[in-house]
Amino acid sequence: MSIHSSASIHPTAIVSEGAEIAPGCVIGPYCTVGPNVVLNEGCELVSHVVLDGHTTFGKRNKVWSFACLGIAPQDLKYAGEPTRLEVGDENQIREYVTISRGTAGGGGVTKIGSGCLIMAYVHIGHDSVIGNGCILPNGATLAGHVTVEDYATLSANAPVHQFCTIGRYAYIGGGTTITQDVLPYSLTSVERNNHAYGINKVGLARKGFTPEELRELNVAMRLLTSGKRNTTQALEEINDMLESGGGSEHVRYLAEFVKKSERGVVK
Repeated sequence: MSIHSSASIHPTAIVSEGAEIAPGCVIGPYCTVGPNVVLNEGCELVSHVVLDGHTTFGKRNKVWSFACLGIAPQDLKYAGEPTRLEVGDENQIREYVTISRGTAGGGGVTKIGSGCLIMAYVHIGHDSVIGNGCILPNGATLAGHVTVEDYATLSANAPVHQFCTIGRYAYIGGGTTITQDVLPYSLTSVERNNHAYGINKVGLARKGFTPEELRELNVAMRLLTSGKRNTTQALEEINDMLESGGGSEHVRYLAEFVKKSERGVVK
């Protein structure tokens, strides 16, 4: 066990032999830290937190009460393999969050980026990959093998089917069930029959997208989601727009996302 002298550990906490606790960490009452857990500088466990498995946290993460992280995956095929959970820096993980470590068949690792807000009662299943700056509100539920790209935002009680990808900067409305890939930059909501209905204009503007970038993305999104074009026809028109110099890197990324989708996209 390696515990830095500046770390603060409550006397009721249990820190297993072999755990690594870096300077400035705070481990509150009744927390349990497993033998293969690494906490880097400035992490805080508020109280009653369970960290298990081969789990590594970056710097300045804060985990609230009753969260269970790095726990065994909810997969009947899992047989105790030494799979992992890797968490970046400066995440806020709220009460009762559960994050499963990976499975041997799914790559062996669940990953959380940096700067994410993961609210109460969120579940992140095994082998999922969450990017940077993502927001997962209360009750969002990700089945195994889900990818959430950078700066995507889910809303409360939104379940996501396994193997789906949520594109970067996408926004998903409350209670929306996701069974296909969600277009980057899009708004998708159950209020519109689980359809995408335009770009996440407000969110993108807050992230510094220019008016011209918003205009180009809006044109491309309308080609994909409006009218009688099929996906192939829409992509052809978007490619024509790109070749004529009428599309930004974001439009190009949107087109590539659609081409690579294996589950199909929400339109």
